[in-house]
Amino acid sequence: MIARPFERRFAVSLAGLALALSAAAVLAFTTGALRVPAGEVLAAVTGALRLPPAAAIDPAAAHVVLFVRAPRVAMAVITGSILGVSGAAIQGTFRNPLADPGLLGISSGAALGAALHIVAGSSLLRGEAAWVFGLPLSAFAGGVGAAALAGAFGAGAAARGTAALVLAGVGVNAAAGAGVGLLTHVASDTQLRDLSFWLLGSLSGATWPRLAVAAPVACAAALVLLRFGRPLNALALGEIEASHAGLRVRRTRAALLTVAALGVSATVAVTGPLGFVGLVVPHAARLLFGADARRVLPASALLGAILLLLADVAARTLAAPAELPTGIVTAAAGAPFFLLLLRAQRRAA
Repeated sequence: MIARPFERRFAVSLAGLALALSAAAVLAFTTGALRVPAGEVLAAVTGALRLPPAAAIDPAAAHVVLFVRAPRVAMAVITGSILGVSGAAIQGTFRNPLADPGLLGISSGAALGAALHIVAGSSLLRGEAAWVFGLPLSAFAGGVGAAALAGAFGAGAAARGTAALVLAGVGVNAAAGAGVGLLTHVASDTQLRDLSFWLLGSLSGATWPRLAVAAPVACAAALVLLRFGRPLNALALGEIEASHAGLRVRRTRAALLTVAALGVSATVAVTGPLGFVGLVVPHAARLLFGADARRVLPASALLGAILLLLADVAARTLAAPAELPTGIVTAAAGAPFFLLLLRAQRRAA
């Protein structure tokens, strides 16, 4: 009798977050260097779906809505969701509130893959398709490879806690950072500009072809991670207690980290590294809904999507008509919030 009202309140809260996400999406569609009224956005969408038009729309505005902002909004929602839910899952796995997807070397490995493509691959590959797909696929391979390498060297983590895996991630991050530094040193001026822009993180590279490659992997990973609520609650009690409760700790951790690495790598490959989303969002979800992973995971997915949509709107409008890299905005907003959160937790203790 006590749980049902609480579950209803949580469902209402999730519905509120979904409405907030819808409002953020409308803001992202209508705001930018070219302001498009909501009615024209609706008309462009209905026209693309071959439905009766809701209102007249300028062809240039329709192109902006359908081929510039629509893939960008979709990429922001998918990326924010997978970063948020992966951050919550990884923090629960390590039982460490400072953990995030970058701890496994995903972002640094993706950066190394992107740097290899920009410096070496771009001179070997030709054609628009090679550029559209070559960079994301290289970054995806780098992110997955780095996470797999960290997992291989930290394979004893199940027996010795998570310290071995954390240290392996630190080593992989350092090695990938050295590789990026070397490639930066030998890059030409044009290559260095492209690499620097990618490393700052941005949603400006989102297109329908790239989204078609990244979205299935990221969405499937997010849906799988949402099913890890009960195992994460068991892990919160401790590895020994979780194993006594029947949880296969090593297998569960390996599956969770593998799925998170695949999902995050798929999106980071398109957007570049976007700092603090996977770190801050789970904290906000726990503040709002408590520590139960069954509630934190879906809340983190929605909050991550909202945060990244708003950050991208800010990136497109703060310096209009110029555009800031989205990664700068997420870091600028996330770092103070995280420091204030740490201060509040210290006072509570």
